[in-house]
Amino acid sequence: MAGTLNKVMLIGHTGDEVKMHYFEGGGCIGRFPLATNEEYVNKSTGEKVSNTEWHNIVVRNKAAEVCEKYLKKGDKVYIEGRIKTNKWQDDKGTDRYTTEIQCLEFTFLTPKSTDHTTGSTPPKPVSQTKPATKSTENTHVNEEEDDLPF
Repeated sequence: MAGTLNKVMLIGHTGDEVKMHYFEGGGCIGRFPLATNEEYVNKSTGEKVSNTEWHNIVVRNKAAEVCEKYLKKGDKVYIEGRIKTNKWQDDKGTDRYTTEIQCLEFTFLTPKSTDHTTGSTPPKPVSQTKPATKSTENTHVNEEEDDLPF
């Protein structure tokens, strides 16, 4: 293989509301934590073990505004993007690293009408996909015509 690949796919629950930062010139960034869970049984003790991994999600511009409007704490969401690690120095001059998921595409998995307080869920989930960038995103276009009369 001649190239490399930096791709992440996550399904998890948001840990907080989307925090927005607006720039001069109209651009913006939204950030929110995403929790993914892993469960397994410890073979030596027979005990059920649950681990939660937290991911820092970064979404940009129009997609960030869509996330801010529709994503709430606890919502389930599919995130597709790439890993980016930032290096910075704290006030003591120590090198620090922050790993983020740069979101390129997302799908809301929590139905719109779900009420987090009552737990009622309609039978079919409503999902929405929105690319975060307008550059070389793959768009799914159905090029075949159906022979169905309706």
